[in-house]
Amino acid sequence: MKQVISISLGSKANDYEFQTQFLGQKFKIKRIGTNGDYDKMAELLVQLDDEADAFGLGSVKLPSSNKSNPLIKMVTNILDSVRDDSAKIAKLRSRLKTPVTTGDHLINVAHEWALRSLQFEHSGYFNNARVLFFSGMNCFRMAKVMSEFTDNIMFADPIIENGISKFLNSFKDLDLYAQGIHDILRWVPSKRLTSSALPLKKWNTYILRKAIQKAHIIVVPYNNFYDYVGDCTPEELGGKTIITTTAYDDRIEFLKNQGVNLIIDTTPKILKRVVGVNVQEALVIAALEKKRHQITDEELLELMSAEKTGLRPRLVYPSGDPRRICRFAFVIHPLSQEQFKLEKTVKPFINIPGAVDAVEKVIAYAPPWVYSKVTGIKSPAGSEAEGWLITVGGTPKQMMSHSPEFTYKRLLMAARMAKRLGAQIMGLGAFTKVVGDAGVTVAKKAAIPITTGNSYSASGALWAAADAVRRMGLIKIEDGKKINGKTMVFGATGAIGSVCSRLLAMAFDEVYLCGRNIIKLMALKESIQKETPKVKLHTVVNPDKYLEDMDVIVTATSGMGKKILDITKVKPGCVITDVARPLDLSPEDVAKRPDVLVIESGEILLPGKPKLKDIGLPKGVAYACLAETIVLALEGRFEVFTIGRDIEWEKVKTIYKLGLKHGMKLAAISGVNGVYSDKDIKKVRDLALKARKKKNG
Repeated sequence: MKQVISISLGSKANDYEFQTQFLGQKFKIKRIGTNGDYDKMAELLVQLDDEADAFGLGSVKLPSSNKSNPLIKMVTNILDSVRDDSAKIAKLRSRLKTPVTTGDHLINVAHEWALRSLQFEHSGYFNNARVLFFSGMNCFRMAKVMSEFTDNIMFADPIIENGISKFLNSFKDLDLYAQGIHDILRWVPSKRLTSSALPLKKWNTYILRKAIQKAHIIVVPYNNFYDYVGDCTPEELGGKTIITTTAYDDRIEFLKNQGVNLIIDTTPKILKRVVGVNVQEALVIAALEKKRHQITDEELLELMSAEKTGLRPRLVYPSGDPRRICRFAFVIHPLSQEQFKLEKTVKPFINIPGAVDAVEKVIAYAPPWVYSKVTGIKSPAGSEAEGWLITVGGTPKQMMSHSPEFTYKRLLMAARMAKRLGAQIMGLGAFTKVVGDAGVTVAKKAAIPITTGNSYSASGALWAAADAVRRMGLIKIEDGKKINGKTMVFGATGAIGSVCSRLLAMAFDEVYLCGRNIIKLMALKESIQKETPKVKLHTVVNPDKYLEDMDVIVTATSGMGKKILDITKVKPGCVITDVARPLDLSPEDVAKRPDVLVIESGEILLPGKPKLKDIGLPKGVAYACLAETIVLALEGRFEVFTIGRDIEWEKVKTIYKLGLKHGMKLAAISGVNGVYSDKDIKKVRDLALKARKKKNG
């Protein structure tokens, strides 16, 4: 039986001794604490040299900086001999025949392996996360890997080590700090000054607590764990992800009481009990019968990825339920001057001639700002989402009066803001998704993935149309059968129009494809006929003579507000779904036919208990384009999804299915005057029946 002995500078009260198996070999594991007595550690090493197959040294201090500059390396080596145990350990190793390790090799490899494997397995878990390192110097390799996934990194080394009220805000800063500034600051008596200057000490504590509160992920060194987080409360740690090494049971219990969401233990739990990394690396050395320097990163990684060893990062959910919170941002904007008038700062100027017009113009030039934090979205599939509604101040009128570049600039500013907040995907709302090239330019230049939400808007609008037809009750609908009715699509060959045509062909017996180019219409007809062979398809260039027979009409043109159809010729009780932006039908047109139900869009009821400021919809309800952004976040699909004017049919089907998977439900149908109530729909139905009766004599 092989024996691994861990001699630690830590407390003797934590000593243990047990037997186990590793890589098919039997081992005896023993820990001996020395209560900080280095001479006792050295004495035990010499005394037990003939008994052990490998030694592990615990609670020793090692240099962790990246010293690439030769001059700096020479200076810092001198300093290291004073302030850490590396030189002493080197002397001890030379006197012993038994391999000695501190676990630093395993820590470095485990740090990188943990991050890369989790990033891959959990679809971009660390993407754009706000990460706080208490000590970047102790987790240098991890910091380097983390910088590949997010720019939102903060290092508290200057504050904690030197009492200087300054965070390092990038890995580049940490690298410079590690190459010399770190050692120069050792000679600055800042800690002594901080301890005597009480206001400065309080300020450092304050900014550190604020940084903890704003972070999504906090990296805590395993040495002196409680010195870093012992004073933290649920206000700081609640809902956070903690990355640490060797998460002992007492540490897990502490973090659980503080409301931590997830603990990522970078070193695997290879035995029934949690042991230090020095013990784990000593086990590997003894099992492989190699010297410490002979074991490569590749061998350690091979062990970590091998199923037989189970050497994988440990994920601990203190609450017992796996939780993953993904983050999104969504751009909103005022739809009209009426929304400005509701603002407290604008109300005093309402009655002043021209004041509201001036405010509308000024706000269009304002930088983006956060309108609302969104929380409480929880999918029945288990994932959660939180995000931010970011306001771009231009109304549709102002956007149309400027060049597309004017709007692009503000959307890119919003994307940068979203990235700083930690969003992993951003959606474009309402008019911002149709200005210019419908998100293509923004998606190319933005630092995070972009979607316009048009895929879900198309399916949501027709989802709402189907619900409206059912609630109107003028067409007989049987489960499992197609609707015995006629429907027409204006702009059928366009991006949204072609998608709507395919969806309607699946639901209705007869579909009229309306457009200006008969060749394009015929090509679309042939394509749909292959997918849905039993539907009756018609292609029309002059639709007026067919309007009086239509039960459902969809307008999806790019007429930019031009008159598309004559609503006075439409059949009483017809449901018109206007998915064009700007709308094909003006409020004045709609008012001409109170016996026709004109729908703008279908709103989506979000899963869970969403909390956000008023966006003009009932509680917990979102526009379909916002819902698409949330669905992608819940699914962990941080990718450019819907952009441009050519919507992919497969993506429409995909987002609809993903929406159902994550608990999205149709919440309401809206028209030019807002959400339709049951009373509103009944009124339209009654007028339609009356008009039909009159028409039939």
